[in-house]
Amino acid sequence: MDGYYAFMLVATALVLMMTVPALALFYGGMSRSKSVLNMMMMSYVAMGVVAIVYVLWGWSMTFGPNDVGGLFANPFDLFGLKDVSSDGYIAVMFQMTFAAITAALISGAIADRVKLSAWVVFLPFWVTLSYFPIGHMVWGGGFISEHFGAQDYAGGTVVHINAGVAGLVLALVIGKRVGFGKEPMRPHNLTLTMLGAGLLWFGWYGFNVGSIVFSGATDEENIAQFYSETGVTFLNTTIATCAAMLAWLLVERLLHGKATSLGAASGIVAGLVAITPSCGAVELPGAILIGAVAGAACAWAVGLKYKVGMDDSLDVVGVHLVGGIIGTVLIGLVSSSDAPGGIDGLLYGGGLGSLGDQVMAALIAIVWSAVFTAIIAFAIKFTIGWRVSEEAEVDSIDFAQHGETAYDLHTGLGGAGTSTSVLAKNTVSEGANA
Repeated sequence: MDGYYAFMLVATALVLMMTVPALALFYGGMSRSKSVLNMMMMSYVAMGVVAIVYVLWGWSMTFGPNDVGGLFANPFDLFGLKDVSSDGYIAVMFQMTFAAITAALISGAIADRVKLSAWVVFLPFWVTLSYFPIGHMVWGGGFISEHFGAQDYAGGTVVHINAGVAGLVLALVIGKRVGFGKEPMRPHNLTLTMLGAGLLWFGWYGFNVGSIVFSGATDEENIAQFYSETGVTFLNTTIATCAAMLAWLLVERLLHGKATSLGAASGIVAGLVAITPSCGAVELPGAILIGAVAGAACAWAVGLKYKVGMDDSLDVVGVHLVGGIIGTVLIGLVSSSDAPGGIDGLLYGGGLGSLGDQVMAALIAIVWSAVFTAIIAFAIKFTIGWRVSEEAEVDSIDFAQHGETAYDLHTGLGGAGTSTSVLAKNTVSEGANA
């Protein structure tokens, strides 16, 4: 048991690192210089808000003892971790980090234009109405696991489809950034993005390998069994990510003539997303196939936002929704009974049963997340409002929302059209008028 606790402490710390600082760096580098601090703050604030909500009622709603219609568990049974032993706190912490990064992922779809106050209000409602119920349905013995038996080791449905759908809904409800499709909105610091992608890859071993150990940790025998299977999830996570990165770069080269650093970073994340649900379900050939398909498909999908006029700022829909669906559904084709999951997919002679289960799990997650995200999104839109002013968005959302700028070594604010000297003058004037 001591080895189990030590392993889960490390895995939990790795997943925590995925939100802060890894995702913050990844998204921050992809943002424009005038909004990088705001983008990074959305990840940090998500960690703070979701962590508190999770220990109050999130754990109870996801893994509590009393099921409510198969949709969620009673939030009051274990409210504030009542009756949860101190040994159980490691499990709570591990799952808490999953909830936090799922919520933080959504922020990339609405970068550059949202008030921090609206984001803070959105977070507790969204995890309560969308994340905790889907988590219970998939991992907590609820509707999906009871009726379909779909495999989802680390969150293809709970994390990536859920966040991807939420990002899509919010992008549509909130609307496009000023100048979207008319002026370039390039990443301001790809070095940060590459660093963030590398840290995400590193942290993902806690995400995937930790999940397969967590799911089997009920007694000494199961713990020993799942320790012996961690190598499968470790290798699958690595090799699928490599395949996805190379496939993304190949598609970029064919479509645009260049293989870019942003493409490499995005391909890494696409592969990690796709192997998340399937890391314990497939063998090596399946992992390579899933990674390659996800890398190529996501590389193509991210370009669709310009054709359909949907401003998914940092490609949350194209990577997490598309990658999550691919990773979840392909389990039904290439899962193997020789993998830890023990189920043969269609291409391994298992028939259509597993494929049907995986498709249904994905569809339920899509519909649930879409409905409840839309309810919350419209409620905020018609009350406190989502967007900063057009002036703040054009000049500097960082300064407007936080009174800070990321870089003071030059006079421009990433094409904002307002110099730091002007902002300083405005600050002095405001202070004099106070």
